[in-house]
Amino acid sequence: MTANAVLSVRSASPGKLSTEAAVLRQRFPARPVPESWLATCEGQQAVLARLLAPPFLLDKPSAQHQRRFGLTRVLEWLQAQPGRSWQERWAASGAGVDGRTDWRRFPFEWLKRNGSIDPEATTGYQTFGAGLALLVCGDIIRPDIAWLLRTYSPTHSLAAEMARVRDPDGFATLHALTQKIGSGKGTCRGAVVRTAYILAAKGGSVRDITVGDCLELVEVSADEYDNYGRDGRGPYFYTLLHAMGVFPPDAPPTVRMFSPIYQRGLYQGQLSPGQLIDRYELACRPVRDLLVDYIAERQTGVDFNTLGTIARNLGLLFWKDLEDHHPGIASLRLPPDIATAWKQRIQTTVRRTGTGGEGTGQKHRKDVAGCLNTVRAFYLDIAQWATEDPARWAPWAVPCPIRADDIGARKERRHRKSRMDQRTRERIPVLPALVACAERARKDAAELLRSARDVPPGEEFTAAGQRLRRPVMTVPTPRIWAEEPATGKRRDLTREDDRAFWAWAAVEVLRETGIRAEELTELSHHSLVEYKLPTTGETVPLLQVAPSKTDEERLLVVSPELAEVLGTILCRIRDDNGAVPLVVAYDIHERTWNPPAPLLFQHPVGMEKMAFGTAAIRKLVESVLTSSGLTDAAGTPLHFVPHDFRRIFVTEAILNGMPPHIAQLICGHRDINTTLGYKAIYPEEVINNHRAFIARRRALRPSEEYRTPTDEEWEEFLGHFERRKVALGDCGRAYATACIHEHSCLRCPLLRPDPAQRPRIIEIRRNLGDRIVEAQRNSWFGEVEGLKVSLAAADAKLGQLAGLAARRAAAEQGRPGLSNFAGRTVTMPSTSPKGASS
Repeated sequence: MTANAVLSVRSASPGKLSTEAAVLRQRFPARPVPESWLATCEGQQAVLARLLAPPFLLDKPSAQHQRRFGLTRVLEWLQAQPGRSWQERWAASGAGVDGRTDWRRFPFEWLKRNGSIDPEATTGYQTFGAGLALLVCGDIIRPDIAWLLRTYSPTHSLAAEMARVRDPDGFATLHALTQKIGSGKGTCRGAVVRTAYILAAKGGSVRDITVGDCLELVEVSADEYDNYGRDGRGPYFYTLLHAMGVFPPDAPPTVRMFSPIYQRGLYQGQLSPGQLIDRYELACRPVRDLLVDYIAERQTGVDFNTLGTIARNLGLLFWKDLEDHHPGIASLRLPPDIATAWKQRIQTTVRRTGTGGEGTGQKHRKDVAGCLNTVRAFYLDIAQWATEDPARWAPWAVPCPIRADDIGARKERRHRKSRMDQRTRERIPVLPALVACAERARKDAAELLRSARDVPPGEEFTAAGQRLRRPVMTVPTPRIWAEEPATGKRRDLTREDDRAFWAWAAVEVLRETGIRAEELTELSHHSLVEYKLPTTGETVPLLQVAPSKTDEERLLVVSPELAEVLGTILCRIRDDNGAVPLVVAYDIHERTWNPPAPLLFQHPVGMEKMAFGTAAIRKLVESVLTSSGLTDAAGTPLHFVPHDFRRIFVTEAILNGMPPHIAQLICGHRDINTTLGYKAIYPEEVINNHRAFIARRRALRPSEEYRTPTDEEWEEFLGHFERRKVALGDCGRAYATACIHEHSCLRCPLLRPDPAQRPRIIEIRRNLGDRIVEAQRNSWFGEVEGLKVSLAAADAKLGQLAGLAARRAAAEQGRPGLSNFAGRTVTMPSTSPKGASS
C-alpha cells in the first residue's frame, strides 16, 4: 500500500436506497479513512507520553493508574502485530472485525501466552477498554463504524472522553442545543454518542463531520441492526449537527430524506418504471419491456401514486394473472375465452387472514372499473402511438379485449353514491357532539398538564375530574408524567395534550373549510393572507389553499371561528423568537420531499419538528371518535375519515342556500357534478333549486345588466362595505339589500358588535332599565313591551361579546384571527372585474 491509499468507505446495499437517496449518497460522499496519518505513525513511547499527559490526565490517582495499566498492555499487544502503524496493527489483530465478540480476549490471551499476565488468570482485562478508549480519543487508531455500533467497550465512555479531550467546544455546543430543544436525556445521550462514533471512525472535530459521514453511519446501522442501533434513539444526531450549522446550506434538512430505515416504510421514494414492474416477476420478457416503456411514457402526465396504480393494474392484476392461469402466454392478442375468463376473475379478490395469508373466501373487488379502464387505455394508447411511432409500438397494436360496455359503471356509481349519501346523513346529526367532544378533550388535557406542572413530584392533584399523582422520575425528562393512584398506570400528559390539541385543530379546520386532508397538511403561515379594501383599509382574512388534487389554488374567506382556531395554532407552534419553524414534509403522491416551509400542522418529535401527514390526521380524527363513544344506527362505533367533513361541508352549504356552482369553486372541483355528488340529497332537488335560483335572479336583474360594471357601479359596490360600520359595530346585511329592521341595530341579529363598544351597550342597557321603570310607573304598558324586547337584545349582544372575549383569551393573543396572519395583502385590481355585478 502507498501512503496515499485510503480505506474503502462502507455503504448500504443499493437496493435499500431510493433514487433520491442514491443521488444524495453520490452528492455527499463520506470522508475516506486514510491508511496512515501523523498520530498513528508515532512510536510507543511517544504515544504513552502524549496520552498520559493533559488533557488526557485524570484527577483521580487510582483511575489514572488503571488507565496507565490498560494503555500499556494494549500497546504491548498491538506492538507485536504486523504493520507499520498502529492502525495497520489494529486491523491485522482481528479484534476490530466483529463487535459482537469481546475484543479484549485477543490481548488478554496474547499477554498470558507471553508471560505478561499470569497464565492461570481469568480476570484482569477490564482496564483494556480504558486503554483502547485513550487510543481512539487520541486519534491513534480509528475503528470501523460497524464495530463501534456493535461493541460494548469502550463505547460506554467514549462520548464523554471525546467531549473532554478531542473537541470540548464542539460537544459543549451540542449539549447546549439539546437543552434548548428540550428532548429527553436518553435521546440527547444517544445523539451525542453517535456524534462521537463519527469522530472515532473519521477523525477530526465536530465541525469536520460531513453529510456523507452521517449517511454512512445511518446506512451501516441499518445493515447491522435493521433498526437504529442499541441506544434506540434514532438519527437525531443529524438534527443536532444541522442546527449547529456544521453542514452546507444545501444539505438535507432531515435524515429521513436518505435513511434506509425510513425508506423501507412510508418514505421509500420514487421507483423507476422498471422497478415498478419488476416487483411482480413477470415471465414474458418482451411484455415486461413493453409495460416498462408504456409506464415511462405515462410518467410525465400523472403523479407517482397514479403511476404505481397503473403498474399494479397492468403488471399484477392483468398480465401476472394471465401468466398464472395460462403459462407461456406471450401475446397481447387475447382469444375471446381467455379475455372473458380474465374479466370474470377480476371481479373478485381473495380475502386473506392470518400470518400465513390463507385464503378464506372471495369478496367483490371495489375498483373493477378502474382496473378495466387502465387495461383498455393501455390497448388504445398503443394503437394510437403506433401511428406516430410504428417501429416501436406497431408490433403490439392489437384489438382491445375490453369493450366500452364492459366498463359501464353506472350501476356501481349509483351504489357508491347511495352509500356515501347514507354515510353523510348519519354523520351530520352527530357532528356537533363530535366537535364538543374534541373541545372538551383539549381543555381537559391542557388542564391536566398545567396542574401536573404546578405540583412537585410525589404529590397528588385533581384536575378535569381526575385524581392523579406526579411520579418521582429517576431520569430527568422534559415530558410531564402522571400515574393513577389506584392502578399505578403511568400516563404521558405531554403526549396526551399534544394529541388532544391537534385532534381538535384538525376537526375544526376540516369542518370550517371543507378542504382535503392533503390540503390541510400543506397549510402554512403563508396561506394566511388579507384582503384590504382600497378606500377604508378594512381587512378581510383569507385562507389560500395550495394546489392539490386538481392543481388549482383557491381562496377561502376565514370566518371569525376559523380565525380563532388558526390563531391558537400559531400561538402553539411559534418558537422562542416568535417565528413559525420551517419543516419538511413528504409528498405521498409524488414520493418526494417538499422544501422547508412554515407549516401550521407540525409538532415536535424527538429533536426535530415534524409535519403531520394524512395518515396522522386520520388517526387524530379516529382518536376523537374513540373517546366520544358515538355510534351509528346499528349501535356499532361510528367511523369518521377526513373526507367526511368535506361531504358534510358541501351538503350543509347547499342546504343553507349556497348555489352549487359557488360550492364548486369553494371546494375546487373541476366538474359541478362532483360537487352535486357530495350533497346527500336527490340530484333532482339540487337541479330544480338551482334553476329556480337562476330564474329568480334573472327576474330581479334584467339581462342588460349582465355586462362589465361601470366605474360608478363598482364604487357603489365598494361603498356598501364602507356603510356597514355603525355605532355599535358592523352590519352584516348582504349587498343591495335594505335594512328590514328600520335601523334598529340593537335588535338586529345581523349586527356584529364591536368589543370596544361594550361600555356603550352597557349604558344603553342601563337606560332601558330606567325607561322600563318610568313606563311602568306611568302605566305605559305598550312602551314597556317594546322596551323589554330591546333589553333582551342588549343582553344578547353582551353575551355575544363575552363569548368572543373568552375565545380570544384562549388564543393568548390580542386578535389571533388577524394579527397572526403572514402579513401578505391581496390588493384590489385597478379595473373592475368582468361580470362583478352579476
